[in-house]
Amino acid sequence: MIYTPSIRSHQTRAQTFIAGMPRVWAFACLFLALFGGIAPVLAAESESVGDANVSARLLTAENGIAPGAASVSAGLHVTLGDGWKTYWRSPGEVGLPPEIHWDGSQNVADVEFLWPTPTRFRAFGIENFGYASEVVFPMRIALAEPGAPTELRGTLNLLICSDICVPKTLELSLDLPAGTGSDSGGGNTTDIDTASATLIAAAVAQVPDASTAGVEPGTAHLDDTALTVTLRSDTPFAAPDIFPEQGTAAFGVPDIRLGEDGRLLWARLPLLAGDDTAPLSVTVADGPRAATFDLSRASVAPEPPIEMSVSGPDMGERAWIVLVALLGGLILNVMPCVLPVLSIKLSSAIQSQGMSSARVRSGFLVSALGVMAFMWLLAGATIGAKSLGLAVGWGLQFQNPFFLAGMIALLGLFAANLFGLFEITLPQSWTTAMAKGESRKGLAGDFATGAFAAVLATPCSAPFLGTAVAFALSGGAVDIVLVFSALGLGLALPYLVVAARPAMIRSLPRPGRWMLAVRGLLGGLLALTAAWLIWVLAAVAGPVAAALAIGILAVGSLALLVVRHKPGRAALVAVIMAAAVLVVPALAPRDVSGGATDQIAGTETIWQPFERAEIARLVSEGRTVFVDVTADWCLTCKANKALVLSRGDVALALAQPDVVPMRADWTRPDPVIARYLETNGRYGIPFNIVYGPAAPEGIALPELLSTDAVLDALTRAGGGPDSAT
Repeated sequence: MIYTPSIRSHQTRAQTFIAGMPRVWAFACLFLALFGGIAPVLAAESESVGDANVSARLLTAENGIAPGAASVSAGLHVTLGDGWKTYWRSPGEVGLPPEIHWDGSQNVADVEFLWPTPTRFRAFGIENFGYASEVVFPMRIALAEPGAPTELRGTLNLLICSDICVPKTLELSLDLPAGTGSDSGGGNTTDIDTASATLIAAAVAQVPDASTAGVEPGTAHLDDTALTVTLRSDTPFAAPDIFPEQGTAAFGVPDIRLGEDGRLLWARLPLLAGDDTAPLSVTVADGPRAATFDLSRASVAPEPPIEMSVSGPDMGERAWIVLVALLGGLILNVMPCVLPVLSIKLSSAIQSQGMSSARVRSGFLVSALGVMAFMWLLAGATIGAKSLGLAVGWGLQFQNPFFLAGMIALLGLFAANLFGLFEITLPQSWTTAMAKGESRKGLAGDFATGAFAAVLATPCSAPFLGTAVAFALSGGAVDIVLVFSALGLGLALPYLVVAARPAMIRSLPRPGRWMLAVRGLLGGLLALTAAWLIWVLAAVAGPVAAALAIGILAVGSLALLVVRHKPGRAALVAVIMAAAVLVVPALAPRDVSGGATDQIAGTETIWQPFERAEIARLVSEGRTVFVDVTADWCLTCKANKALVLSRGDVALALAQPDVVPMRADWTRPDPVIARYLETNGRYGIPFNIVYGPAAPEGIALPELLSTDAVLDALTRAGGGPDSAT
């Protein structure tokens, strides 16, 4: 016979066990033992088996089977060493509940196994539910032959965790003979073991019991982001906690708020893994009382009774973050992924030659305004997405195939324009009108230049950027507007510098043939950017979508060429576009999240699929886990890979047998990766973190990786000489 914990049946079993004789009888036995003159007898318990980290024993309130008794009250007593914990029936995101095999037992028909209320603990950066120090699991053992001797043979499998997790198998045995001793009438009776009765009675009192807790279920709403629950109590809640149970789903730390003088409990628990379709149950604990409920679903999440009691950031903290965001936006201008943005800025400077100082100033100011306008638009969209419960992050628009297709078309046309394949001319009436006011001429183009530069900068990351974005996206609307405005200001600072000193443009060489070479270079940079976006589109939406985008770009270019009556150049572009279409099938989506390999200098790094729950298991085995959250549209990620992760000592370190490289591909939307980033306080990529026996919570690395930083984190996480620092 095997006992396997069942989430769906625990409430019925608990109600049967608690409502029947065992709980009342246990307390009655304790009362009689203490006050009724029953002398203590030999303990009805098995030998304690295990080691210094965990030991277990079987115990019963009776030291024998009473005549005609159909069941026995028993307990599984587990003692844990300092720092060690074991799990509840619903362990959380990782872990395993205890499981008992009753094979070899005699005169055992069934075993009802109850779970005392757990506590919440954190391991490997993940919320879990379980027990520390010691726990007694009450059991009601139904006998196949009432009154007959019983042999209990239990094989206990459980997982215990400290800095590492260790599975344990313990063999337990306890023999209960027929009733012993005699009462005053000469009949057989069963003696009571006071110590065992005390332990079992205390454990039964800790089992959630809706009939005595004075708590009633309210409403529950579960979607793909969070579980929201309300409960009501006859007496005010003091320090409640919520333990959800929903299939294989895992939840984060609850946000618990009280209303109606403490009698209304509202809780929101972020959904970290799993879906929203399985049956839902929650256990609420508040000091000595606890209750478990199966909850019905509501179509709308209940509103919280009060706002968050914690205060927001003060002015000093906001000022510091604004400065950090300003620096992050400024540094974006010199990042490796900013080449297309640099092309646009240089093109703006070249086109400004020969203009008056006033025109140069107005043009660059309007370009800066374009940068700011896009950042404000992005801030507004972020606030709206957060209010709707949608995932938010830096650069997420590059996961959208329609956005990518539009960007490919614009970049392709801009590159063709710089190559001189066509010129966009305005109607004569427009040209005449703009000639009347040089300061107004082309300002719309300047605005678009700034906005476009800001758009192309968003898949990049830089020092300080992650801190600023995380602060904004975890805060309120004011924080989002302040941080995104500061980012835009930093990114637009080069435009503002030129606007302040228009004479800087005059330091450029006089117009000549060199401008054709520069235009060709800038056009080449934009064409390379368009090719990169085609590669990203192939990974996001497949090669057919990429081929379609190329086809649309080719048709548009050919149409413009035909208008200008240049068939020779049209044929050239057609050949180039046809060759590109033939290359597209090679751009099929790649699953870089797992099975990918890097072969550098004879070293092969095999990247495993990202599985958050696997991190704890691997670390418990003494291994080090390196997590790389990346995407095809993240140019900083590509730079990190090319310059650090796939080179020299780092590639050798990641290929070691005790190191497990995990790659999480965020090229396409993935709620699991988004939740993982959010739990680590990140809303953009790249994100790299190292876990190990000496760093179960992880060591987060900076956005821009260096060889020394990666090797140091791997050494510390693995328990090297610097692990204690």
